[in-house]
Amino acid sequence: MIARLSHSPAEVGVEGEEVGSGYASGPEPGLLDAYSAAVSGAAEQARGAVVHIEVVGPGGGERPQEGGSGSGFFISPDGYLLTNSHVVHGAREMRVYLADGRRLRADLVGEDPYSDLAVLRVSPGEAVDHLEFADSDAIKPGQIAIAIGSPMGFQQTVTAGIVSGLGRSLRAASGRLIDNIIQTDAALNPGNSGGPLVDSRGRVIGVNTAIIRPAQGICFAIASNTARWVAGWLIKDGRVGRSMIGVAGQTAPVLRMLVLHHHLGHGTGVLVVGIEPGSPGERAGLEIGDVIVALDGHPTPTVDTLHKLLTGERIGIRTSVAILRGVELLEKSAVPVELEVELGSG
Repeated sequence: MIARLSHSPAEVGVEGEEVGSGYASGPEPGLLDAYSAAVSGAAEQARGAVVHIEVVGPGGGERPQEGGSGSGFFISPDGYLLTNSHVVHGAREMRVYLADGRRLRADLVGEDPYSDLAVLRVSPGEAVDHLEFADSDAIKPGQIAIAIGSPMGFQQTVTAGIVSGLGRSLRAASGRLIDNIIQTDAALNPGNSGGPLVDSRGRVIGVNTAIIRPAQGICFAIASNTARWVAGWLIKDGRVGRSMIGVAGQTAPVLRMLVLHHHLGHGTGVLVVGIEPGSPGERAGLEIGDVIVALDGHPTPTVDTLHKLLTGERIGIRTSVAILRGVELLEKSAVPVELEVELGSG
């Protein structure tokens, strides 16, 4: 069961802790000191830009707690901040609490339920710290991942772990899959939603969004490259115009012999792992196991690249889709349709 990480007071509870007896021996103290310094240094650099968000729902009472809460972080010095769409969707009022004690009103700039992201803005006259995005395509399993947020309302909580996996898919509240999700074992709880997952240099590699219950240590974050792209559109237009061909995919390697033989110019593509019935992809003859390597002649080495090419301008326009099927390079023709997002009740 996948759980979103915003919370309301009804969800707050106390669970027992299991305390181990410790270890008789362990890593060299110098290694532990270096790890501790990396985590504390990154947290110190990033936490000033992280906020606690409280929302009042559309029909809520006077107290902000009645609408629930989550986390967020500033992405620019002029007051724009990023969080999850499911944290703020339908909110009548939003207040953010900064690390320095300030409490500010925030306004919704735009949200994108398809990627579960939203951009808010506080008064542009307020001086705020902000975080830089790292290139999520460059991160590797096993590297340090540090989560900062407000789990269960405990503000400025820091947890650390590693990047456990890449290229996961997660179903958003809209019912559609978010691709290229980062899996981490950095502990997340309700209230962490919208907070940053940062690397050892304090740069954002993901936006924390969900956990799997009752599993432990299986948590998910939206990749920073996706978040940066979506945030740009939300700040510009208040929404993300998208088309779709109706396939779920993940970035996958392409055999070098095929790259050379077909002159692809890149060693990865988008592996088709699912196709929606009646979608443009199904009508075009795409199959699970195909690897999409180009769209209208533009290379698609990653899922993010494919998403960026499927803009609103392609709606209803016949588009060529180059795929690898086995060792063959084939060209299919699809007509993308508008991506319509309807939020479900969960």
